[in-house]
Amino acid sequence: MHEVFFVSQERKIDVSPGTSLLDAAHHAGILLESPCNREGVCEKCKVAIQEGSLSSLRDGQGDHILRVGAEGDEWVLGCQVYIHGDVRVDVQPSEQSMTAIVADGKCCLVPLHPLIVKEYDPLSVTTSVTAGGLLLETEAGDTTENLYGVAIDIGTTTLVVALVDLTTGKELASTSALNPQALQAQDVLSRIKLGSAEDGLILLQTDLFRELNRMIVLLAAGENINRTHLYEAILSGNTTMLTIAAKTSPSSLGKSPYHVLVQTDCSLPAVEIGLQIAEKGIVWFPPVASAYVGADIISGIIAAELPYLNGITLFVDIGTNGEMLIAADGKITATSTAAGPAFEGMNISCGMRAVDGAIEKVHLRGGTVEIQTISGALPIGLCGSGLLDAVGEMARVGIVDRNGRFAKPGTEVFEIWRDYIEVEQGRTRFRLSEKVSVTQQDIRQVQLAKGAVRAGIDLLLKKTLLAADDVDRVFIAGSFGAHLQVSSLVFLGLLPESFADRVEFLGNTSRSGATAFLLNQEMRREASSLVKRMTVLELSGEPEFEKIFLQALAFPQSAVIKKEHVHGV
Repeated sequence: MHEVFFVSQERKIDVSPGTSLLDAAHHAGILLESPCNREGVCEKCKVAIQEGSLSSLRDGQGDHILRVGAEGDEWVLGCQVYIHGDVRVDVQPSEQSMTAIVADGKCCLVPLHPLIVKEYDPLSVTTSVTAGGLLLETEAGDTTENLYGVAIDIGTTTLVVALVDLTTGKELASTSALNPQALQAQDVLSRIKLGSAEDGLILLQTDLFRELNRMIVLLAAGENINRTHLYEAILSGNTTMLTIAAKTSPSSLGKSPYHVLVQTDCSLPAVEIGLQIAEKGIVWFPPVASAYVGADIISGIIAAELPYLNGITLFVDIGTNGEMLIAADGKITATSTAAGPAFEGMNISCGMRAVDGAIEKVHLRGGTVEIQTISGALPIGLCGSGLLDAVGEMARVGIVDRNGRFAKPGTEVFEIWRDYIEVEQGRTRFRLSEKVSVTQQDIRQVQLAKGAVRAGIDLLLKKTLLAADDVDRVFIAGSFGAHLQVSSLVFLGLLPESFADRVEFLGNTSRSGATAFLLNQEMRREASSLVKRMTVLELSGEPEFEKIFLQALAFPQSAVIKKEHVHGV
């Protein structure tokens, strides 16, 4: 065995020879990300090497591998090196505690009618706990005032847990965290691949519930509540997340015909999946519509009351898995598209999560770059909303053309912005601050992500025989969507220009919808009914999708925008 000492965390761990440095960090409980699925291209798992430790590390071919940064710091990629001796390394503290995660979302008002009910019997001096009339357990004494549940949103990137009093309907507290599964595999497809193997599934499921249980302990302790009085949890999330949570292989979700094997619209014993609430507590899985239209969208439909709205509503959840639907006077058609991790700032040269120092807003005006960082800290990177802002603004003023290429030297636009455009060895980048810039590859990543979402919207409109102008309102849901600016979405072409004055950001409706299910059991029956009524459009089977996607990659450049280019405003 070899000893690995993580200096900043003052943590030691013994590992077997040949263990990757990334795995050693994870075994030590250190959050070191590898969103490229260990391909060694994202450089998010950088680890500083202490003097004398390099000789104990090898790459896959048995060679030493060392990288030197611009400031002379020496580092390796944790996913690419393997331990063959004692090492001392330095991993920067996790961003998790600082990450800005949206926990709240729009929710409908529901009458208080939970599935879990308590009834005190003075003759036996006991309290019965029932779920839909079925006895869960009998408790000594009168415990009717101690009746709680948790609403959980399992996002691909983030987790949110809300503690709810089922006797009053009041949300007592909530907390959020990064989904630790992202340390192993960043997006849905890579998680399906990892979870298709038995050891990968165990790893993903164990990591998830270890973190959820930590969050539940934190909430219960903060409210002086015994976890034995938490009787039900609602798990809302996309189909892949719920499949993994239920200890079911997601392999069928990664290949046609994309069968859903996980049982939803049902309850499981909490102990069966490892959720530490009451011993006889239960976990309800909301229904899913398809392999890629999951319970998070069903929860959103309930939270936004889409079946009851008149007119045409477009609902879009922008994230690593872009899901969208059209509700036309209550008739719902839904689809989804793989947007990838670019919206989360991953696979981006200066990308990072939404923490202090991340650039979150960008405006280009008169040849000058104006930026806003989270908490007003010095800029150290670019989070997803800042990335979309930056590229949207670059498209608006013409720094990148319709096809996403940088303006060439000698052009009028290049001269206006020459102080920020850097060309080195034939590679161009746009500098936002001293340490943060946007590269050509970053722009391509944004094009692919926004093109996927826009193509889904356009094909959805076409299949429902609607034009963009027919849409009365546009709801943007999800934690990531809450940080966006409408102008950026329009300048990028992610949304049609006609949507600019119709957009409303709803926040985390997956979580707020889960709370509605927790408080009112009739909402569950409504969700089950609407899934049976709705139509799901599978884009993989649509021959027109590739053509529409290729068209959606381009940035829009209207006559008004072109005029602005000339004046550099």
